[in-house]
Amino acid sequence: MKKNDALTIGGISIAPGTKRSLELPIAKLVTGTPVSLPVVVLHGRTPGPAVWVNAAIHGDEINGVDIIRRVLTQVNPKTLNGTLIAVPIVNVYGFTTGDRYLPDRRDLNRSFPGSVRGSLARRIAHLLMTEVVSRCSYGIDLHTGSDHRTNLPQIRANLEDSETRDLATAFNAPLMMHSSIRDGSLRQAASEAGAKVLLFEGGEAWRFDAFARRVGVQGVLRVLHHVGMIDEPSEVPATAPSRVSRSSKWVRAGKSGILSLDVESGDMVAKGQALGHIYNALGERLSTPKASIGGLVIGHSLDPLANRGDAVVHIADVSPSLDQTP
Repeated sequence: MKKNDALTIGGISIAPGTKRSLELPIAKLVTGTPVSLPVVVLHGRTPGPAVWVNAAIHGDEINGVDIIRRVLTQVNPKTLNGTLIAVPIVNVYGFTTGDRYLPDRRDLNRSFPGSVRGSLARRIAHLLMTEVVSRCSYGIDLHTGSDHRTNLPQIRANLEDSETRDLATAFNAPLMMHSSIRDGSLRQAASEAGAKVLLFEGGEAWRFDAFARRVGVQGVLRVLHHVGMIDEPSEVPATAPSRVSRSSKWVRAGKSGILSLDVESGDMVAKGQALGHIYNALGERLSTPKASIGGLVIGHSLDPLANRGDAVVHIADVSPSLDQTP
């Protein structure tokens, strides 16, 4: 059996069949304290695909950090085919302060592919692209809902690409959504570099979500099995096939007041169905948000206070015809 060659990342050599934790220097704080990008490399004994998985590009989205921790406990570099590169915290600055963005308020996920002499965000993006993404054929980018909203576990990807759709199908989240690529995102830059990328959404910011975490761990392991890196995970039960969607709509608050929802993520709703009510401080009903389309609730607001126009319930069209391969 052919043996893997050693892998070098950040000037550090990782021998085949080993696991190595690295710190890739980013910059220094104003105090002079160094800040580094934490990376864990599992370099298999035998050749195979290279996959990266990352979390916390937005510093307050911590659910993926624990997903990666749990995945790493179930992958053995001695029996791994290929290489798994894990970056549990991309936005180190935001993670330490509980902030979505970087200190200069830039969104790291709008700063790719980055540059070596640009803003802090662009420098971190460039570091991730050159040291991690450029070495991989596949990637999984872990996210959560933001701004007091939670998301049903879901994969967002280019489902019109057959290989990417196969990866999304293997992940087997409750939903896979055909999603356009946003300018400056990691998914855009990595796709243009030739990688196949899945973006996972699940749970809410700054909270662990047991269901989303379980779906995320099982999904990553399924993908690693699908591309031939690990044996079929024995602790991953079979589930129903993912629902498929190509469009979704947010229902917005018609009045400002106190929001009380009667639905949650994972519920199926009919067009015109009442989703809850908005009251004033005296308990008088002001408004009743209703489903603008029928479908699956894939996200909702957790904020009890709603201003007129706020997004309160996210519904995906999961018509049976959408399940056909484009």
